[in-house]
Amino acid sequence: MPMKRRNFLLFLGAVAGTAAVGTALKVGQKFSMPFQNPVGNVPDAPGSMAGLSFTPVKSPLPLETAEIALDKQIDAFSQYEVVDDLVLPDGFSYDVLAAWGDQVGDSRFGYNNDYLSFVETAPNEGYLSINFEYISAIAWLQTYEKVVGKKLPFENVQKALSKSKDGGLNAFALPDQDLLKAQIRQISKEALVDQGLGVISIRKTADGTWERTYSQSDRRITGVSGLEDGRYLRCTGAAKAVFLKKSGKGYVDTISDRIIGTFGNCAGGTTPWGTVLSAEENIQMQVPEAVYADGTSFPPNKQTFKIDDEEVSGQGNVFGLAGNKYGWIVELDPANPNDYGTKHTWLGRYRHEAVGVRVETGKPLAFYSGCDRRGGHIYKFVSRDAVANPTDKANSRLLADGMLYAAKFNQDGTGRWIALRADAAVMPDNPSDIIGATITLPKRPEGGYKAFRNKADITKFKQQFKTLGDLYEGNAEEKQGAILIDAHYAANACGATCTARPEDTDIAPDGSLYIAFTSGSPDKDGGADRRVFKGPNGETPYEYGFVMHVVEDQNDPAAMTFRWTMMALGGEPSAGGAGFANPDNLMIDPDGHVWMVTDMSSDKVNKAVPNRIGKNGVPISQSNLRGLFGNNSVWFIPTSGANAGNAYLFAIGPMECEITGPCLSRDRQTLFLAVQHPGEVNGIRQNMKSESRKFALKTTDGTEFMQTREVPIGSNFPSKTANEPPKPCVVVVRRSNDRPITSA
Repeated sequence: MPMKRRNFLLFLGAVAGTAAVGTALKVGQKFSMPFQNPVGNVPDAPGSMAGLSFTPVKSPLPLETAEIALDKQIDAFSQYEVVDDLVLPDGFSYDVLAAWGDQVGDSRFGYNNDYLSFVETAPNEGYLSINFEYISAIAWLQTYEKVVGKKLPFENVQKALSKSKDGGLNAFALPDQDLLKAQIRQISKEALVDQGLGVISIRKTADGTWERTYSQSDRRITGVSGLEDGRYLRCTGAAKAVFLKKSGKGYVDTISDRIIGTFGNCAGGTTPWGTVLSAEENIQMQVPEAVYADGTSFPPNKQTFKIDDEEVSGQGNVFGLAGNKYGWIVELDPANPNDYGTKHTWLGRYRHEAVGVRVETGKPLAFYSGCDRRGGHIYKFVSRDAVANPTDKANSRLLADGMLYAAKFNQDGTGRWIALRADAAVMPDNPSDIIGATITLPKRPEGGYKAFRNKADITKFKQQFKTLGDLYEGNAEEKQGAILIDAHYAANACGATCTARPEDTDIAPDGSLYIAFTSGSPDKDGGADRRVFKGPNGETPYEYGFVMHVVEDQNDPAAMTFRWTMMALGGEPSAGGAGFANPDNLMIDPDGHVWMVTDMSSDKVNKAVPNRIGKNGVPISQSNLRGLFGNNSVWFIPTSGANAGNAYLFAIGPMECEITGPCLSRDRQTLFLAVQHPGEVNGIRQNMKSESRKFALKTTDGTEFMQTREVPIGSNFPSKTANEPPKPCVVVVRRSNDRPITSA
């Protein structure tokens, strides 16, 4: 059965047994499963595609849902051609709504667009908010001048970088009149302009296409907002007390509680009152992540300016940006042209990915998010005050005061929330329970963090520090602010469960929570708890991804205990997987069905797998098998009917891209998608170049065979014209007959 379909349906059926109070409001069109398959009525075989509202596109590997007979699969898949385009089912088309370099307000449409939020002000009209996450070095450097129309001093700066011992330059320490400093500043400013947030006004025309209307609300909030234009971001919460300090153990900027810009903007959410929440994720690439015990930052020289094959990093160095002001959730009202964003520090500072808000009349607001790092945690913020009216914009004040908690998942399917406050007990997990056997804890008195790899060192740490209050400094408010600023390492110290890169947190109509985890593999940052994050057969590490369901006790958003169940979802069909790797964003359509996008690393996409056994006789790792799955893609999983629990391939992205931010219009005739970083590894596709690669595939019953796959080198999307620059962009998908994307 596809992806152990019976197990998945049982996972869905477990939801039907929870208290379906139906009072929670969804955050935009996020993942919220009103599952309709009772546990006692689980089909024994996959349903037919006859009831499906579209014909799935052809995958690069055999899928059970493709319904190709076993004796036909080898012939059908021995040859496969990858195309540099957004591949959709017959009867569907797409248009490009906006792309990198287009005019937005007094700035431009940024780079690597991610989360999308469509706030409708009238039927098929409203504000589309877009996150711009990071800079893909190869494609950005190669195409910047042609797309933006300006020349940057890349050659001179790269020459200076090549002479540096560690490949980085501390431009912050250079004299202001130094030419190299000015050149680094110019490049860093343009890279930061291409990150942050954007708002564009759009509407649907009479012929069914979409157009921009260029209202006064169209604007950019960039990584340098406030630096020269006075458009500083505001902040609320306990960390504000740290920002107001004029001196401390570490680096303090000179602008008090004002904040220059936002960057690393990845996931997000939409509140019932019409504001957008944007998550700052991998800020450690641009500014120092580490802080001292008082919450002040490590100095700018700890993250120098660099250009490598993956990123332009250290962009905050030359401007002296204080690292503790990044890694937050930013709230923005797209309808207010004078709103340039507020960072709510009670929501915690970490590598934010995923936003889910539970909003119920008469109850505290609950905000859920995850830290997208290997070993990152799941967090919940509970507001001090209760919700009076879910659609009242005054609800934004609820994000300014409350308590932040981190999740502890017990092996028996129960869990609890640990308050991240000064009196919380220091109780780190045993590194041997973590895949990779590493856990990082606050380093004292030096500041920053230190890797611990054995139980004896953990025991000494607990003897030295009894509570979080022993690890952080300042008066009561400053100490709480320092804990929030250092949330990941504070949560590690309290024994919060290390997880498998949480990518999405979504609220179901019954108030329960769904979490997508993209990868169970470890790295130097840490790894997931091996007792919780296991593959279908108990294997660890499990690279391909998971979905977890969490039910708060008494269905109370302020509950301190919960129950959880897990489903291993990704992997090859022959091993019980759905046929994809690394689930990322999830979306629910109005019929209650799930849409999922994948996030395989660009360097793994279509990477050849000529053998499953390495030269040393060791099987190829799951991570290095990901080339089998082709490009990143969009999947549809019905949650009711004969096809419930099957995963159907709806779309395949262009070369080396990630598809992000799936979002439906209210009438569900339009699906908005963000195509992020096409051509990230190879840049511009030159002269329509491609090459043949070999892949050791398996049929759905496990018979191995060899596929020859033709793979484009680089990308020209969205123009699809030879030698044209690849550009991140937002596309709108619709049916040719203008029927809803999914049938009722």
